[in-house]
Amino acid sequence: MQAHALRNEGTELHTPLKGSTLAAVLAEQLSTGSSEGRREDLLFIFAALQTAVKKIAHLLSRAGIEDLFGEATAAAGSAERDKAKKLDVVANEVLKLALEGTGRVSLMASEEDDEPVSVQSACDRDGSSYVAVFDPLDGSRNIDASIPTGTIFGLYPAATRGDPTDALQRGTQQIAAAYALYSSATMLVVSWGSGVHGFTLDTTLGEFVLTHPHIRIPQRGALMLCLNLSFIYSVNDARYFDWPEGLRRYIDDIRQGKGQNPKQYSARYICSLVADFHRTLLYGGVAMNPRSHLRLVYEANPLGFLAEQAGGRASDGKRRILDIQPEKLHQRLPLFLGSPDDIAELETYEDVQQIHNPGYTV
Repeated sequence: MQAHALRNEGTELHTPLKGSTLAAVLAEQLSTGSSEGRREDLLFIFAALQTAVKKIAHLLSRAGIEDLFGEATAAAGSAERDKAKKLDVVANEVLKLALEGTGRVSLMASEEDDEPVSVQSACDRDGSSYVAVFDPLDGSRNIDASIPTGTIFGLYPAATRGDPTDALQRGTQQIAAAYALYSSATMLVVSWGSGVHGFTLDTTLGEFVLTHPHIRIPQRGALMLCLNLSFIYSVNDARYFDWPEGLRRYIDDIRQGKGQNPKQYSARYICSLVADFHRTLLYGGVAMNPRSHLRLVYEANPLGFLAEQAGGRASDGKRRILDIQPEKLHQRLPLFLGSPDDIAELETYEDVQQIHNPGYTV
């Protein structure tokens, strides 16, 4: 496969040719610096992830036809989590079956399961095993309106095979992360620790092909609209009067061009975490939810890993996301993702976390 060297923060990376398949790019990226066993394991795991994402994308495209809209009959989960949609349950099973079939994943932790699930076949095998954490269908409350949704995925080494506490590793321990975006095109955006690559599903081939090599988030967010430079932020402005003072001041300042950047910021909000983050990754700015709403283990950590690999930052408003030690599987926290200069500026306002819930449903 043709490639050329790209020097990125002192590390020589190889940018593969656009149109290369995900498997080919993964094999080339891991050709140096990884053991043969690790390389083979990741090839198996990401082949399974691709298969699951294709299946979920197909199901989403036919959800209305096959009566997959609405909540599941017996909604899974506890009071700490959202009620499951029919497609939440189906997507969860698709991912679990695909990953179990690799024989490499000994523990799976999902948004749809109360506890991590041990995979005995992987626990018994020789060689390395891994912990997969995922939100099978992020933004599922938007399914019925055909608004973009996504799948979020993180991968860790397994310290003790099948031990549920292995799902509670810091984000810094991740060896790979990815998200799928189900929209006008189905994309799979991945990192194996050496940058971020975006792949688009070519439905004529049935393959994910490289369309966005080495994604780098802008130092400060900007979107070109009709030749006018527009800086963007993404948050639910309807909650403005419930926000803490620091967050209100930050939003007021950047909207009026009174922040560190003299340009005025505009709001762009989809209310689908993967979609809002994907736009932010490409155009820069900040995607945020100041409430203790998003889950550390299988939402914030994988997206935080991807943000940092693309040169951005991930914060809870006070500290780096990837440094936080999870205490429980479904632990929630505020989440701010985006351009490094924008996140750094936001943190100077200090009081940006909406810890108090005024009474509306999370």
